[in-house]
Amino acid sequence: MRKVLSLFIGALLFSTPFSIPSIAQGLLEDYQRADDVSSLYRDKVWYGNVRPSWIGETSLFVYENETPDGREWILVNPDRGEKREAFDQRRFARSFRSVTGTRAEPGNLPITNVRFHTDPETFSFYYRGDRYTCSVTNYAIVKTDDGSRRAQQRGGRTRWPWGFGDELRNDPVESPDGEWTAFIKDYNLHIRSNGDNREYQLSYDGGKGEYYSSFIRWSPDSRKIVTARVRDVERRIIHYIESSPSEGFHPLLHSYEYPKPGDAIPQFYPQLFDIDTRSQIRVSGTTLPEQYSVGRYRWAADSRSITYEYNRRGHQQYQVIRLDAETGNQRVIINETSSTFIHYSGKRYRHDIENTNEIIWASERDGWNHLYLYNSVTGKVINQITAGEWIVRSVLHVDQEERRITFQAGGREPGDPYHIHVYSINFDGTGLTKLTDGDGTHEVFFSPDRRYMVDTWSRVDKPPVAVLRDGKTGELVMELERADITPLLETGWIMPEVFTAKGRDGETDIWGMIVRPSNFDEKIDYPVIEYIYAGPHSAHVPKRFSPIHSNLTALSELGFIVVQIDGMGTSHRSKAFHDVCWQNLGDAGFPDRIPWIREAAASYPYIDTTRVGVFGTSAGAQNAVGALLFHPGFYKVAVASCGCHDNRMDKIWWNEQFMGWPVGPHYSESSNVDNAWRLEGRLLLINGELDYNVDPASTTQLVDALIRAGKDFDYLFVPGMGHTSGGRYGERRRRDFFVRHLLGVEPPDWNRVDR
Repeated sequence: MRKVLSLFIGALLFSTPFSIPSIAQGLLEDYQRADDVSSLYRDKVWYGNVRPSWIGETSLFVYENETPDGREWILVNPDRGEKREAFDQRRFARSFRSVTGTRAEPGNLPITNVRFHTDPETFSFYYRGDRYTCSVTNYAIVKTDDGSRRAQQRGGRTRWPWGFGDELRNDPVESPDGEWTAFIKDYNLHIRSNGDNREYQLSYDGGKGEYYSSFIRWSPDSRKIVTARVRDVERRIIHYIESSPSEGFHPLLHSYEYPKPGDAIPQFYPQLFDIDTRSQIRVSGTTLPEQYSVGRYRWAADSRSITYEYNRRGHQQYQVIRLDAETGNQRVIINETSSTFIHYSGKRYRHDIENTNEIIWASERDGWNHLYLYNSVTGKVINQITAGEWIVRSVLHVDQEERRITFQAGGREPGDPYHIHVYSINFDGTGLTKLTDGDGTHEVFFSPDRRYMVDTWSRVDKPPVAVLRDGKTGELVMELERADITPLLETGWIMPEVFTAKGRDGETDIWGMIVRPSNFDEKIDYPVIEYIYAGPHSAHVPKRFSPIHSNLTALSELGFIVVQIDGMGTSHRSKAFHDVCWQNLGDAGFPDRIPWIREAAASYPYIDTTRVGVFGTSAGAQNAVGALLFHPGFYKVAVASCGCHDNRMDKIWWNEQFMGWPVGPHYSESSNVDNAWRLEGRLLLINGELDYNVDPASTTQLVDALIRAGKDFDYLFVPGMGHTSGGRYGERRRRDFFVRHLLGVEPPDWNRVDR
């Protein structure tokens, strides 16, 4: 390896628009350190991953622990406040060897997925894909089945379901009482008696292009059916050529349904049928114009009504509608509206309480995401349940008997508003109780009877702490574990730093983190690289402790300060904070990100803001390119992988959710393709041939626009690659690009380096 270091003797003479670093960075040894961080930092945290496995319906649980002496399994009895080893590893190892022929050492048992299913006397585990059980009484081990075969059968989906699907594909649906089977035949609804096999046609107005959906829903009493008449449209199909298939020589053609913003989409109209009279009950009232979606049908337990949800295209109106099953009359019981957008894909929550005719519903109508209690018959708001300048993140449990809700929330406690805490509250908004304690993000696991909960919390700069709490009051029962990161620190690992600065308005706190290399030296000037993803569907800066943060940690080892920031336009803050993205994805929070980085540089003079890079994937790739197009005075180098560079080219649901409908000039204003002529700085585009998430043509159209504009850039097209950052090869090319253009160092000659 040493001979290749001679490749870098001439590096200081390499032409670059930036100042030459005082100490060499981006050398082969730095690349090796970047490659090694995963293995170097792995298994260096002890007592830091408590995830309980509850035993049956009891309050007993077991968790796995990494310790200085190896792995152990701990049994906890909350009622007694006691914990002990779940089984004797020495006795188990002797029995395990006699059954499998494999020698095993306590603390290093070659088993996985240990579970005590019904009691603390017997547990199951997996070894080499097979499932076994072991009795703690006598340590008898029995092989029960072949787990590997089941795992192979499960498989996994390799494509995203962006299309609207085939409404005629569903199997016939049997009635709850077993007497009837409903199905679609010649585009119309039919039923068949399971007793005498006689068929009856219930609808007569279905045909090609406008037909009845085979996704049929019977009433609980088997007397009625609700389905939809579907007005279909021509579907958009995109095509992929797999140039280098793993089998055979010739390219393969793949096709995929992929609706895009502005496309016509199927329209659904609820239809109701009476089985006793073999007739259709005409549905009156709402016409459901300009649908994006109609669905989530739900029969009342007494079969007298159905509720369903209507999302109007443009996402500025969302309704819950009640349909009377006897008369066909309808009324809107919840009418959610917004002048910008309703975040239905990320904040929608509904819980029906039938015996009291109530619905718990989430809304941002007061500027923050909160819960409301509705009367499900009249549609009146009974009361707002949660309130304040903070948000409900998710509902964990609704206790209908005690009329109490357990939920996750952020922003109510001092400090980082993205940290998640857990609370409970009464339906009427009284009795708010905080169930977690500790400045960090909390993950909780409730016992089956909800008497206890395990609370594990951490920050990116605070190792995990796990405690057992009372599930109703949050009172501490006992501490379980406190992570020890001594072995991690001994490697030279540097903890990420949480950093805040004011946003574009000079008032709002913008949160992010700073990652430094393990050989950090404050006497060196470091270029800064931002890992960007401004997708408005969520927030993206990590909030939990981890020794490695994706490729930020490895990239920093090459000699960079790497940062990640959540600017305005992302989620999990106020509605106003989120609304910045509305019809404005090109903004990407840059007016917040740039002052954040400058403020970090003011605090740490070794951060060189004359050398700023940025990289991202998918929506992050759109953002990375946008940095050079719209803010070239600050960002100088960008790498963008599998980007959705024009929101008109990407999937309909995500882009219309935030860019709106109809498609207007604002789409062009945010388009990297239409603004390609603005390019300044150094750009590397990476694109996968078989990207089923983002149409690969989104990148190639940007390539075309850059060529027509006469711009210089680099382009890596990867055959067979899907929606990724480029894989290992793409990662190496990204590193090289930043080393060459931010550090002014020529990367290793990988055609000569023996790796």
